Amino acid sequence: MASKPSLNFDFPALQQKLLSQFRDLDPRDPYKWPSLPRYALFVTIAAVVLVALWFLWLSSAADELTAEQGKEVKLREEYKVKLGKAVNLEALKKQREQVQQYVTQLEKQLPSKAEMDALLSDINQAGLGRSLQFDLFRPGQVAVKDYYAELPIALRVTGRYHDMGAFAADIANLSRIVTLNNLTIVPVKEGTLVMDATAKTFRYLDADEVSAQRKAAAPKGGKK
Repeated sequence: MASKPSLNFDFPALQQKLLSQFRDLDPRDPYKWPSLPRYALFVTIAAVVLVALWFLWLSSAADELTAEQGKEVKLREEYKVKLGKAVNLEALKKQREQVQQYVTQLEKQLPSKAEMDALLSDINQAGLGRSLQFDLFRPGQVAVKDYYAELPIALRVTGRYHDMGAFAADIANLSRIVTLNNLTIVPVKEGTLVMDATAKTFRYLDADEVSAQRKAAAPKGGKK
């Protein structure tokens, strides 16, 4: 009966042979190293490069993740705002309509340029209707504002106290906006007073005046 060949390896000798390849290596000339150290060096360098690239990729990925998380927070806030507007859309539309109606109502209380003469006549008639005597009725210089014009009127009327009070009430109840400012009342004789005041009325600007105001407010461009 034939005997089986024995598989005996001399591991210590093999180990010494492998270790001997790592002795007396010239670090300045790896090209002359034995094959095992050269391959080991190649594998080590490749592993270091891969690990470095891995950490660099993780770092950039972390920065991108932080940026995207910031965008997510911002988008969530924008979503909440838009959601609130969407939920209250009908209420906001009704509120907008109410504001527009209120603005329209206020605009109707401002006379146009063509209606100013009629309004001045109404102020004069309000005083005459209360038996007041006009010693002065002098419209001043029109002051043009952004969206309206203001006309001051210097007034001096003579009459009784209650008639002056009724005149002031009539001015307040005019369909157009008129205010009495800088009131001064002094007695002149028994039962008779003199009132000095500045009545101010307002009118909205016509299309040409609005255009002129916009041109005046626009920044002037010019060559230096």
